[in-house]
Amino acid sequence: MKTAHDLVAQAKTRIQEVALNAVDEAIQNADVVLDVREAEEYTAGHLPGAIHASRGMLEFKLSSNPELSSRDLNIVLYCKTSGRAALAACALHDMGYLKVKSIAGGFDAWVAAGKPVAKPNLPSFD
Repeated sequence: MKTAHDLVAQAKTRIQEVALNAVDEAIQNADVVLDVREAEEYTAGHLPGAIHASRGMLEFKLSSNPELSSRDLNIVLYCKTSGRAALAACALHDMGYLKVKSIAGGFDAWVAAGKPVAKPNLPSFD
């Protein structure tokens, strides 16, 4: 029986990961940056300009959004450490998306490198 780690390791052999030193260029060339973490993770902080599509709903959200239906979109995606993003990249490849990249090390590596983090402006009810 395969473990989650086994599935991620296998997925990483099928996808293109972008090293942190090349991520700025990949994001500049991207049509969309997808955060595949859970909603509360996204709300706590995300890459500037990233849109949220949790790993569990990713295929459904892309299938139901005409703006994201082109299989030629340049997509960069990430999660916390890169495991969910690797699985998501495989799923997108299986759906026919041709230009999918995952950020190596994920959000944790982004933050550790001191890169900017966006947080939504939520109203205060104090």
